[in-house]
Amino acid sequence: MPELLLELFSEEIPARMQARAADDLARLVAVGLKEAGLEHGEIHTFVTPRRLTLVVDGLPEKQPDLSDEKRGPKINAPDKAIEGFLKANGLSREDCEERELERGTFLFAVLEKTGSQTALVLPDMLSGVIAELPWQKSMRWGAGSMRWVRSLQRILCLFGGQTLEVKTRNDVPCGNETSGHRFFAPEPFAVQDFADYGEKLRAAHVILDREERKSLILDGAQKAAAQKGLSLRDDPGLVDEVAGLVEWPVVMTGRIDDDFMDVPDEVLITSMRAHQKYFSLLNADGSLAPRFVVVANVEAKDGGAAIVAGNERVLRARLSDAKFFWDQDRKAELASRVQHLADSVFHAKLGTMAQKVERITVLAGELADHIPDCGAGDATRAAHLAKADLVSEMVYEFPELQGAMGRYYALHDGEDAAIADAIAEHYSPVGPGDDCPTAPLSVAVALADKLDTLVGFFAIDEKPTGSRDPYALRRAALGIIRLILENNLRLPLREVFMKAYWGYNETVSDFENTLADGHQPKIVERELLDFFADRLKVHLRERGVRHDHVEAVFALGGEDDLVRLLARVHALSGFLATDDGENLLAAYKRASNIVAIEEKKDGTTFEGKILADRLSQQEERALVDGLTASAASANSAVAEEKYVAAMEAMANLREPVDLFFDKVTVNAEDADIRANRLRLLSQFRSTLGRIADFSRIEG
Repeated sequence: MPELLLELFSEEIPARMQARAADDLARLVAVGLKEAGLEHGEIHTFVTPRRLTLVVDGLPEKQPDLSDEKRGPKINAPDKAIEGFLKANGLSREDCEERELERGTFLFAVLEKTGSQTALVLPDMLSGVIAELPWQKSMRWGAGSMRWVRSLQRILCLFGGQTLEVKTRNDVPCGNETSGHRFFAPEPFAVQDFADYGEKLRAAHVILDREERKSLILDGAQKAAAQKGLSLRDDPGLVDEVAGLVEWPVVMTGRIDDDFMDVPDEVLITSMRAHQKYFSLLNADGSLAPRFVVVANVEAKDGGAAIVAGNERVLRARLSDAKFFWDQDRKAELASRVQHLADSVFHAKLGTMAQKVERITVLAGELADHIPDCGAGDATRAAHLAKADLVSEMVYEFPELQGAMGRYYALHDGEDAAIADAIAEHYSPVGPGDDCPTAPLSVAVALADKLDTLVGFFAIDEKPTGSRDPYALRRAALGIIRLILENNLRLPLREVFMKAYWGYNETVSDFENTLADGHQPKIVERELLDFFADRLKVHLRERGVRHDHVEAVFALGGEDDLVRLLARVHALSGFLATDDGENLLAAYKRASNIVAIEEKKDGTTFEGKILADRLSQQEERALVDGLTASAASANSAVAEEKYVAAMEAMANLREPVDLFFDKVTVNAEDADIRANRLRLLSQFRSTLGRIADFSRIEG
């Protein structure tokens, strides 16, 4: 079956947009083929800096023929109704059938539609795809009105080896030709199909497959490093980006001047990566080596000597700037920069960065009481300095170095190493793959910073929505959850929320008048607790904890200690994994169903006191005794936070409740006995409900 080959040849497509563009092209073509009724095989896309390519296997020569049956008016309907039906479908009366139905005899038209040749259908469909292809940014060029990411120079479109004419608004040439490497093979050449296309492109110094280019870059860089007795710094994001910059990757190594090696490694790595897309090499001890890897797009006759020399010259200029910033920043103490944060706005309604620092300084000192081995004085000092590097020259040039530069400047000023580390780590954890701080001071400042942000934005009603989270509040909440759980902190969230809230009241003038309508402290507290509950469910679900177990514990309410809450969830999960737990859950659901049905029938509730003189069977009395003993043991265990023991106490109810259901008829003929037995089942339900809401558990 014929193959469709499409290439969109343009000026350089930004590396960050390439993968998304390939996915969008495949998606739009798949939709177009489906709407046209064209079955097909696999769709493959390829992307290089200058071309976006798609190939589809197994397309039919033509669309399938379609048959459509339409019912018209009755045969004795007014002439105008019949004429309208015939005209709308391009038929005469003789073309219609008469069929007798229950409500009378109707005219029926059978419309046969012959499928078009696929070669005639594809051009218009592909023209629409090209016009609809979404780009983060697009441009117009020449005199035309077409918008694309860069100027589109040529379209190659073949179906079954035959050229298709795909038209665009800018009249971009379309045919069976492409071009190879910009410098090695710029002259156009014709191709016959995808196999021919790929073979000729490789001969023209173009590696079409992005994954192959990535593999060549990574392997080449690792070999180049090994030849120098070094190792390649792991940076998959940079490998991905560089693969989008070259069509024929050629790996070379250059040298960093020794004059720059006293600049912090992070600065050198960031400068090389951000501006020049160079890979860093490391010594055996993990320190930065005075070497770098550059990936060129050409093979030079001199072996790359001129290319390397040129890149070293450019890097020298870049690193000279970085060294200047490094030297200048150290002339002023980090603490002296804090006052300049007053010129930076945190948020129009939440004050300046200086006010934020004032708040987190106080909050970090208060949080120190809940963090083992955390001195309040050191915590406040670290928080006071945490944001000071934001007004340094280096961080202004390289924002991604915030925190890291603060650490270097703090150490230069003679600050304690733990304080310096807290400055560097207080933004962490940034994402799920980021390491979570464990040092007490780092934990205190990181918590204070994130809590201040969350409370402030919730107070002004800038909460995340389903599609928007511009202030990364979900990430901040997950960061707090990780800091608490991974460091086993007994942190009362309600209390710290309110401390953070009143911090705003003390630092931002007229703060309460800027709040969103109705967002008084208790409302902010409730909304934040609900938000944390949702985030914790997500966090635990990603770690394999069943969502219904989390729901069952959360439903108890009143809990703001995440460590304690998680312990209850784990104890519940462990209990339900046992035979006793499974059987007790089944008994709970059976009891709940019986009570619910009878309460609805009687229009009352059965939550009253169990009457001892109405217990007519031994099994009833045994269940009452069991409930009393289990409730007492479970309550004592919960008070001591021994949640496994609480579950074990509930497990003792298995035998008496099983016997009750085997031997006792709940709906006894005697109304008083019936009501007493229903109250007993209701109490069984409420006793289990003290450790979890078993109604939330599935299965």
